[in-house]
Amino acid sequence: MKLKILEMTFESTQEFTEDVSCIRGFFATKFNDLILLHNHNTDKFVYEYPLVQYKSIDGKPLLIGINEGTEILKEIFDKFDKITLNHKDYEIIERTMKIKNQEFGLTKEFYFYEFVTPWLALSQKNNEKYLLTQNNDEKAILLRKILTGNLLSMSKTFGYTVPNEIKCDIDLVPTKSRYKDNNLTSFCGGFIVNFYIPDYLGIGKSVSKGYGTVRKIPY
Repeated sequence: MKLKILEMTFESTQEFTEDVSCIRGFFATKFNDLILLHNHNTDKFVYEYPLVQYKSIDGKPLLIGINEGTEILKEIFDKFDKITLNHKDYEIIERTMKIKNQEFGLTKEFYFYEFVTPWLALSQKNNEKYLLTQNNDEKAILLRKILTGNLLSMSKTFGYTVPNEIKCDIDLVPTKSRYKDNNLTSFCGGFIVNFYIPDYLGIGKSVSKGYGTVRKIPY
C-alpha cells in the first residue's frame, strides 16, 4: 500500500538546544484542539500509532505527518512565527514542507534500516525478561519478535493486512535512554527485513517523541 507522508522542517536564527519533548509540548499546547498533535482526548491518551511524529535529525526539528496527519501539519504550517521552548523564543526564519506518496508493507526483497534515534523496544515485562536472559541468541529471538510486532501494530493502524510472514534479523547494541524519569534499555544499530518502511517513521515505544526513528541504508 501507499502512505501519504509530509515532512515539515523549520529553522531559527539560533540553534535549537531543547529536546524533542519540548518541541512536541509547544505544538500540543498552541494547537490543543488538534488531537493528532498530542494524542490526548479529554485527558485520556489515545493508544494508537501516532500519525504526527516529532524528531530531531542532525540537530534540526523534523515533524512527520502520515495520512490524516499530513492535513494537520498543512493546517498549522504557517500559523506560527516563533516557537517558545523553556521560556526561550526561537524566531522562525525558514520553513519547508515536502509531501510524498511512499510504499509501505511486505516485500519480496529485503531492506536494510538503521535506527537514527534509539529504539525503545521493551515493555516493563520484556525489559525484565531481557535483562534476566543470559543467552544472546535468546535475546535476539525476543528482539526479532518485538520488531515484527511493531510492524504488525503499525500496519493495523494503517488498515493494512500483512499477507505473509515478516522475516527479519537484527544487528543491535544495547544502550540506555531517559524516558519518563527512568533509565530504560534501548537499542542502536540496525536491522534487515522484508518490509518497506518510509524514512523517518518511528517504531516501538514513544515514536511521537522521536524514539525508534528508522532510515533505509542504501546497498
